[in-house]
Amino acid sequence: MSDPHLILYHQHPVSARTRFLRLGHGGICAPGPLPPGSRIIESGTTPQVVVHPGALLRALERELALAQGALAITLRFPVQLAVDETTAPVFLARFVDHDPPIAEVGAQGARFIALTQASALPPVELDLLRHAYEALLG
Repeated sequence: MSDPHLILYHQHPVSARTRFLRLGHGGICAPGPLPPGSRIIESGTTPQVVVHPGALLRALERELALAQGALAITLRFPVQLAVDETTAPVFLARFVDHDPPIAEVGAQGARFIALTQASALPPVELDLLRHAYEALLG
């Protein structure tokens, strides 16, 4: 099993407006770009051992100059990424504050995008966003 990947998002508590964080490397998966050839596995089965992404979450808070606790894991997809000969779990992490930290993440080269602004992403990341959107909004 490979290290987990996170998709970071903010969902407004009143309007439910959902935006995803596009990181400085240009993609939506943290901690870095997906390896070439990554693909989604939609098996519906959960591995017996799942790595908890807590340490990755704290590292991302530091990298994005956010307060500790600014991010929280919400759920894990029923999909995994196949990376070479291994698999990697994908988690959703949300920004917990009422408003998204636009200035803070912008200073680190990241920005929030709506789903409609993601068309230039690689196909695997577009598919991950589709899964994320379905999971969040049902």
